[in-house]
Amino acid sequence: MKLSKLPDRTPVKLSTTLTPTLAARLRDYAEFYAETYGTREDVADLIPFILEAFLDSDSEFKRASRAGGAKDPTLSTPRRLNNPSTQKESGESPS
Repeated sequence: MKLSKLPDRTPVKLSTTLTPTLAARLRDYAEFYAETYGTREDVADLIPFILEAFLDSDSEFKRASRAGGAKDPTLSTPRRLNNPSTQKESGESPS
């Protein structure tokens, strides 16, 4: 079959607490989005895309991913960053 198995698309709900300043900035961003595209979106609907754009633009994170130091979403098992604190937690010895 030419099409590979589809990845897990089960949504994951994540709750977090924001500072008042960050909440206001996100509301401003949603307003800017509405002015730019003529479509109003809730902040909660924009946040996953904001986070994805941030991660996609982080060159150090991309470099670590390519070097095998970050989790590759296409793999079933996570790869660990070269971080002594995560190595201690997982029982691995630092390299």
